Order: sequence, then structure tokens, then C-alpha cells
Amino acid sequence: MGNVGLLFVGAVLFINGLLLLGKVEARSAAVFNLFVGALQVLTPTYLIFTSGGDPAKVLAASGLYLFGFTYLYVGIGLLAGLDSSGVGYYSLFVAIVALGFSFINFHRFKDYPFGVIWLYWAFLWFLFFLLLGLKKTELTTYTGWVTAIQGWVTGVIPAALLLGDYWKHTTEIAVALGVFGVVVFGALWPLTRTSRQPAPAAPSAGSAASTGSTGTPS
Repeated sequence: MGNVGLLFVGAVLFINGLLLLGKVEARSAAVFNLFVGALQVLTPTYLIFTSGGDPAKVLAASGLYLFGFTYLYVGIGLLAGLDSSGVGYYSLFVAIVALGFSFINFHRFKDYPFGVIWLYWAFLWFLFFLLLGLKKTELTTYTGWVTAIQGWVTGVIPAALLLGDYWKHTTEIAVALGVFGVVVFGALWPLTRTSRQPAPAAPSAGSAASTGSTGTPS
């Protein structure tokens, strides 16, 4: 069930990346954020209620709320025209907590690919904090590209592999994810510098993301 949610986390991150890049209209993105946000709140609630009190299952489901509330916050904010600072500072909270989930995946679950993916999400939600909380609008293009790419790399592709039972050789996957993130997001930085002049402010409350499963997910 969490893997289905992860698939749609990838979709909403892709849509939100296009929103930041000016390719998707804010209100239409808001509706999809509400759909995925609701899914990412209902799914962990169901998983926790059916966990039988198993602490590992509760822990694994709990990370989904971080992203579900992000998407609901973004969707409502876009429709209501709210200032983005609340989403921005909530994103800082998510970024910090995501580091903790990364540690848990590495050291408790021994799930190395999702340990790396949680680092991806911590980086992305920190960008949302800078863009939406601190109003660093010069990061809009860079954040848009990172968001759209992460939609596929941390959401759609892992979910498809997990759903198809092709999620194997996890150590190699973790290494590949780490190398990909450093190379691609590092290369995007200079490539988007020309877009980093004072630009139109990012959509009112829009960004986000997650996902997530904890094995999860943005």
C-alpha cells in the first residue's frame, strides 16, 4: 500500500516541479496536491491502525505524514492565495526530521537505498525552506528542476521497481542513487545560474513534495 502512495508522491513532485518552472498553473497543481495529500494521510493512518501495535510498522508508516501534510498545506495555500512562509518553515521541520529517518533506514532497517532517498528529501525540503520560507526566489528554477527530477528518482522509479518485485541489489542501488544525486544536482547549480536574477516570486504556497514511505516517502 505504501508503494502505491510512493508512486503518486513521485507524480506530485513532478507536477510541483513543473509548477515552479512555470509550466503548470497554480490552481490546477493545487487540486492534485490535495488528492495526494489526502492519500498520504489516509495511508499511514490505515497502516498504523492495522499494525497491531508493532513499533517497527508504526515507525515505518509515520514518515508518510510529513509529506501528506506538506501537500495538503500547499494545495490549500495555492487555492486560498496564502503567503508561503508557513509552508517554508514547515519544510525546514520536514528536512530535519528526514535526516532522522535517513539514519533509521541506514542503521535500523538496513535499507540503504531509502537511507539515500531520505537524504534526497531532506535536501529538497531544505530548498523549499529557502525558497518559500526565506523568499530566496533566485532559487526558483533550480528548485523546480530538483523537484521534478526527484519525482522520478525518489518516487516513480522506486515505486515501479517495488511494485514489480524488481527492487534487488540494494547496495548497488544506494551507491547509484548517491552518485546520481551529487552529479546531477551539482551540475544543475551552475546551469541554472543564469535564471537566478530576481524573478517572480514562487507561487503563493507552492512547492513541495515527499513522499514518502520509510522505506518510503518528500
